[in-house]
Amino acid sequence: MTAASGARWKPVVVAAAAVTFVAVLGGTLTDLGPWYQSLEKPSWQPPGWLFGPAWTLIFALVAMSAVTAWRSAPDVGRHDLWIGLFALNGFLNVLWSLLFFRLQRPDWAMFELVFLWASIVLLIWVLRKYSHLASLILVPYLLWVTFAGLLNWSVLRLNEPF
Repeated sequence: MTAASGARWKPVVVAAAAVTFVAVLGGTLTDLGPWYQSLEKPSWQPPGWLFGPAWTLIFALVAMSAVTAWRSAPDVGRHDLWIGLFALNGFLNVLWSLLFFRLQRPDWAMFELVFLWASIVLLIWVLRKYSHLASLILVPYLLWVTFAGLLNWSVLRLNEPF
């Protein structure tokens, strides 16, 4: 492998490893056991089997956005900023699973979800100047987290108090 081809694959490997880490960690924290099963859920909640494929697609899009952004970074400073924003978003994504499923606190998760949602908006806004494509690729993620927020809110309202 030449140095040029190695440099071309580096963002792909790093993004794939990062999203895999976030997905596995978040999945490990997602406990669908008796507590979750006992929660009243809205009638419009999608079937459980849909969440795995949806999150797989979302994480693939996040990785694609990160690679596209990395390759379009005009300098190392922006490159590092974007990596930091993606890392913050990954942290917030995992934190939501911890709060909702492990700590069984949909109320705290709802509060935290505001920051997760804002981190996606921030990524879209920051990336749009240098890579319109990288920012557009994140729109389905924003829509999914918005939908997840509506689900979180509904579960919270149907099962109060926590």
